[in-house]
This record gives sequence, structure tokens and C-alpha cells, in this order.
Amino acid sequence: MPAPRARLIGPGRAGGAFATALDAVGWEVTGVLGRPDDVAGAARDVELLLIATPDAAIASVAAAVEPVPTTVVAHVAGSLGLDVLAPHPRRGALHPLLPLPDATVGATRLRGGAWFAVAGDPLVERVVRDLGGRSFAVADEARPAYHAAAAIASNHLVAILGQAERVALAAGVPFEAYLDLVQATVDNVRALGPAAALTGPAARGDWATIERHRAALAVEELAAYDALVELARRLVEPPDPAGDDG
Repeated sequence: MPAPRARLIGPGRAGGAFATALDAVGWEVTGVLGRPDDVAGAARDVELLLIATPDAAIASVAAAVEPVPTTVVAHVAGSLGLDVLAPHPRRGALHPLLPLPDATVGATRLRGGAWFAVAGDPLVERVVRDLGGRSFAVADEARPAYHAAAAIASNHLVAILGQAERVALAAGVPFEAYLDLVQATVDNVRALGPAAALTGPAARGDWATIERHRAALAVEELAAYDALVELARRLVEPPDPAGDDG
């Protein structure tokens, strides 16, 4: 049985990672097209055309490709649905739920049991299986919320750790000393769930300690700290039912 054939549009981190990963698991990758290339015939002679451009360009790139009835045209965006792939009859979405910092690291992660958010044509499930991954379906209308959760879990976490680094260095403590704490916390969340894993002053209602924290922080750090204390309180305090009484 011949190897399935794929072509990619978008030579950046995601496109390079997918091209390398698919080649490693036996797909025939026929090329990765970039900005200067004519993409009109990109869907010819392949089973899968994977668009890995920036999200804002996907619709225009898909529209520039001549439809081929037998070819699946898919994108790797998290927040977009299948409508951006019009007018192609076979459409798919294949978003890896993991960071791809560069093509080499990304290709390894794509083949490391990753989770993928999928939609559309069953061929995208074949891609996930061949990569050794796991998948879940996300409907078009739910994709913005799905992707927001991904940004919170990854991008926002990095921003929070950036704040931890700034505050630690102001106290004369190396940031590296906190990384085992971060890993243990993530392990606890995996084992127990967020509410049960929460520790610290907000979890035990220790407002005196929280005020000492606030007094020690630079003014520009307070808004983020206060917002996160409020989020921690929401994990441990039940909703206020008083709203029913006006």
C-alpha cells in the first residue's frame, strides 16, 4: 500500500514540525510551500494539504488553492472552524495542544503522544493515529473557547512565571529555585484537580499574609497578583447564592 502523500503551506515552526513528523512516520511529504510560491495547484496529487500559515492568512490561502474533490484541505489553527477552508469539499482541522517552539522540538513533541483538537474529515484522525497521538473533537462554535483555555493553560502560565521571576530576583532569590515547586504543583493538579491541589494563603484564608505580599510587591505587579488571588478564592469559596434574593 503506497504511503499517504501530504503537502504543506507555511514553512514556519508549525509547518516545519508537521512536515518532519509526518515524514518520520511514513507519510510522503511532497513539499512545504511558502509566501513566494504559487499555491493554486497545491491540492493536486496529494491526499492531504495542510495549511500551517498564521491564522489571519488561512482563509485567503485556502481560497487561492484550486479545489480537488479527493484532497482533504486542513488547517492547524486552534480558534478557527472549517468555514475558512471554503470552497474545498473535504475539510479538516488539526490543532496540536502543545507548544511548538521550533520545527525540530515541535516534530518530536508531535510524535510524543500529544493531544490534538480535530474536526471535519476523518483523514485528520488518521494523521493523529500515525503520529501516535490522542484526539478529541471540537465543534466550530466551541473552538474559540477551546483555544482560550489553551492560551490560559500555556501562554498565561508563562506570563505568570515571568512575574514570579521578576519578584524572585527582586528578593535576591534565583528563579531556578522555584521550578521544582512549579513542577510539583502541576503534578498535583494532574493527580487531584485544580481545587484540591490549591495551597497557600488564599486557600486557607490567610489575608494577613496576602497583605504582606502586597506590601512587598512593586506597584506594577499588584493588578496581576490581586486578580490571581481572586481566581484562587473562586476555587475554594462556593458561589454566593444571595443573588437570588436581589
